[in-house]
Amino acid sequence: MTLDATDRKILRLLQQDARISNLDLAAQVNLSPTPCARRVRRLEDEGYIIGSMVLLDPEKLELALTAYIGVTMERHTNEQFEQFESQVVRFPEVVGCSVVTGRAEDYLLKVVVRSMKHYEEFLLGRLSRLPGVTNLHSSFELRNVTPNKGLPV
Repeated sequence: MTLDATDRKILRLLQQDARISNLDLAAQVNLSPTPCARRVRRLEDEGYIIGSMVLLDPEKLELALTAYIGVTMERHTNEQFEQFESQVVRFPEVVGCSVVTGRAEDYLLKVVVRSMKHYEEFLLGRLSRLPGVTNLHSSFELRNVTPNKGLPV
Protein backbone atom coordinates (compact mmCIF):
# COMPACT_ATOMS: atom_id res chain seq x y z
CA MET A 1 0.00 0.00 0.00
CA THR A 2 1.26 3.46 -0.82
CA LEU A 3 0.22 6.48 1.20
CA ASP A 4 -1.39 9.45 -0.50
CA ALA A 5 -1.55 13.00 0.86
CA THR A 6 -4.84 12.31 2.67
CA ASP A 7 -3.44 9.21 4.39
CA ARG A 8 -0.41 11.23 5.53
CA LYS A 9 -2.63 14.02 6.84
CA ILE A 10 -4.72 11.49 8.76
CA LEU A 11 -1.56 10.07 10.33
CA ARG A 12 -0.29 13.54 11.29
CA LEU A 13 -3.62 14.48 12.87
CA LEU A 14 -3.90 11.19 14.78
CA GLN A 15 -0.36 11.66 16.13
CA GLN A 16 -1.39 15.06 17.46
CA ASP A 17 -4.62 13.78 18.99
CA ALA A 18 -5.44 10.07 18.89
CA ARG A 19 -8.77 10.80 20.58
CA ILE A 20 -10.06 13.02 17.76
CA SER A 21 -13.53 11.96 16.70
CA ASN A 22 -13.95 10.44 13.27
CA LEU A 23 -16.34 13.28 12.44
CA ASP A 24 -13.71 15.95 13.24
CA LEU A 25 -10.96 13.98 11.52
CA ALA A 26 -13.07 13.58 8.38
CA ALA A 27 -13.80 17.32 8.29
CA GLN A 28 -10.10 18.18 8.62
CA VAL A 29 -9.09 15.90 5.73
CA ASN A 30 -12.07 16.84 3.53
CA LEU A 31 -13.72 13.42 3.54
CA SER A 32 -17.11 12.24 4.65
CA PRO A 33 -17.05 10.17 7.87
CA THR A 34 -17.48 6.71 6.33
CA PRO A 35 -14.56 6.90 3.85
CA CYS A 36 -12.43 8.48 6.57
CA ALA A 37 -13.17 5.61 8.97
CA ARG A 38 -12.35 3.12 6.19
CA ARG A 39 -8.98 4.82 5.63
CA VAL A 40 -8.15 4.75 9.33
CA ARG A 41 -9.10 1.05 9.49
CA ARG A 42 -6.91 0.35 6.44
CA LEU A 43 -3.98 2.23 8.02
CA GLU A 44 -4.43 0.07 11.13
CA ASP A 45 -4.76 -3.16 9.14
CA GLU A 46 -1.64 -2.36 7.09
CA GLY A 47 0.36 -1.68 10.27
CA TYR A 48 0.91 2.06 9.84
CA ILE A 49 -1.03 2.64 13.05
CA ILE A 50 0.20 0.25 15.72
CA GLY A 51 -1.70 1.63 18.71
CA SER A 52 -2.64 4.79 20.50
CA MET A 53 -1.78 6.11 23.91
CA VAL A 54 -2.41 8.92 26.31
CA LEU A 55 0.52 11.23 27.04
CA LEU A 56 1.01 11.99 30.71
CA ASP A 57 2.54 15.08 32.31
CA PRO A 58 5.64 13.96 34.25
CA GLU A 59 5.56 17.05 36.48
CA LYS A 60 1.98 16.36 37.59
CA LEU A 61 3.08 12.81 38.43
CA GLU A 62 6.08 14.17 40.36
CA LEU A 63 8.55 12.57 37.95
CA ALA A 64 10.99 15.46 37.97
CA LEU A 65 14.16 13.90 36.57
CA THR A 66 14.88 12.43 33.14
CA ALA A 67 18.21 10.74 32.57
CA TYR A 68 19.86 9.15 29.56
CA ILE A 69 22.10 6.25 30.53
CA GLY A 70 24.68 4.70 28.24
CA VAL A 71 25.15 1.03 29.12
CA THR A 72 28.22 -0.97 28.10
CA MET A 73 27.97 -4.73 28.11
CA GLU A 74 30.74 -7.16 29.00
CA ARG A 75 30.25 -9.40 25.97
CA HIS A 76 28.57 -8.79 22.64
CA THR A 77 26.59 -11.99 22.33
CA ASN A 78 22.96 -12.51 21.47
CA GLU A 79 22.45 -14.36 24.75
CA GLN A 80 23.81 -11.52 26.89
CA PHE A 81 21.87 -8.87 24.96
CA GLU A 82 18.63 -10.89 25.20
CA GLN A 83 19.13 -11.41 28.94
CA PHE A 84 19.77 -7.69 29.52
CA GLU A 85 16.80 -6.62 27.38
CA SER A 86 14.39 -9.05 29.05
CA GLN A 87 15.29 -7.61 32.45
CA VAL A 88 15.56 -3.89 31.64
CA VAL A 89 12.11 -3.70 30.00
CA ARG A 90 10.59 -4.72 33.35
CA PHE A 91 11.86 -1.59 35.10
CA PRO A 92 9.02 0.97 35.14
CA GLU A 93 11.54 3.83 35.22
CA VAL A 94 12.88 2.84 31.78
CA VAL A 95 10.69 4.54 29.18
CA GLY A 96 13.08 3.96 26.27
CA CYS A 97 15.80 1.42 25.49
CA SER A 98 17.74 1.37 22.23
CA VAL A 99 20.71 -0.60 20.96
CA VAL A 100 23.02 2.08 19.56
CA THR A 101 26.10 2.43 17.41
CA GLY A 102 28.68 5.18 17.09
CA ARG A 103 29.13 5.40 20.86
CA ALA A 104 31.25 3.53 23.37
CA GLU A 105 28.04 2.19 24.93
CA ASP A 106 25.89 -0.61 23.59
CA TYR A 107 22.53 0.69 24.86
CA LEU A 108 21.00 4.08 25.47
CA LEU A 109 18.24 4.13 28.08
CA LYS A 110 15.79 6.92 28.79
CA VAL A 111 14.84 6.84 32.46
CA VAL A 112 12.24 8.94 34.29
CA VAL A 113 12.35 9.14 38.11
CA ARG A 114 11.00 11.23 40.99
CA SER A 115 14.30 12.53 42.34
CA MET A 116 18.06 12.14 42.43
CA LYS A 117 17.64 9.75 45.37
CA HIS A 118 15.25 7.61 43.31
CA TYR A 119 17.75 7.72 40.45
CA GLU A 120 20.58 6.58 42.72
CA GLU A 121 18.47 3.70 44.04
CA PHE A 122 17.58 2.67 40.49
CA LEU A 123 21.13 2.97 39.14
CA LEU A 124 23.03 1.39 42.02
CA GLY A 125 20.36 -0.94 43.34
CA ARG A 126 19.05 -2.44 40.12
CA LEU A 127 20.58 -1.40 36.80
CA SER A 128 24.26 -1.78 37.73
CA ARG A 129 23.53 -5.23 39.19
CA LEU A 130 22.27 -6.73 35.95
CA PRO A 131 24.54 -9.50 34.66
CA GLY A 132 26.96 -8.35 31.96
CA VAL A 133 26.74 -4.61 32.67
CA THR A 134 30.30 -3.27 32.87
CA ASN A 135 29.94 0.50 32.54
CA LEU A 136 27.22 3.13 32.93
CA HIS A 137 27.35 6.76 31.79
CA SER A 138 24.58 9.18 32.78
CA SER A 139 23.43 12.45 31.25
CA PHE A 140 20.50 14.45 32.58
CA GLU A 141 17.85 16.25 30.59
CA LEU A 142 17.73 19.96 31.39
CA ARG A 143 14.74 20.72 29.17
CA ASN A 144 12.87 18.87 26.44
CA VAL A 145 12.49 21.18 23.46
CA THR A 146 10.39 18.73 21.38
CA PRO A 147 7.89 17.18 23.77
CA ASN A 148 5.44 14.78 22.15
CA LYS A 149 6.64 15.43 18.61
CA GLY A 150 5.35 12.78 16.27
CA LEU A 151 7.07 11.08 13.35
CA PRO A 152 7.60 13.05 10.15
CA VAL A 153 4.78 11.83 7.91
